[in-house]
Amino acid sequence: MNSTNPYAPPTSDVSGSQPDRPIVPASKGRRFGTFVVDYACFIGLSFCIGLIIVLLFGDAGLAAVEKVPDLLFGGFVIALYYIFFEGVWARTPGKFVFGTVVVNERGGKPSIGQVVGRTFCRFIPFEAFSCLAERGWHDSIPKTLVVLAKAA
Repeated sequence: MNSTNPYAPPTSDVSGSQPDRPIVPASKGRRFGTFVVDYACFIGLSFCIGLIIVLLFGDAGLAAVEKVPDLLFGGFVIALYYIFFEGVWARTPGKFVFGTVVVNERGGKPSIGQVVGRTFCRFIPFEAFSCLAERGWHDSIPKTLVVLAKAA
């Protein structure tokens, strides 16, 4: 009876048993490449923020920037960088260059909570060494993966 009703809602299997994208983990080489590109972008972004502050506020802006501890300023810029790019596109510029993307464990776009968790896990001391294992802490704790954007 519903098959002849043009106003009946469509039916489909929405159980979610299939992943949102093929899950092909990115190699450690690609991950290292994204780190290098993202680090260069972080340095450039930090420089631009400092330059804008100095151009807008002059010597007073420079004095204010010099009072902020480097670790605090750098942490703020890194958090801003990763939360913005991974929150909006699930990719940073480095991930765009190397063809990778951050996904949740089902292969879908990570939630904003997972993105924030990934970002703050990067501040764990010695976290960079966790990447020598299968998954780094910034992936395993928020339950995310870095995979190839276009799996063959």
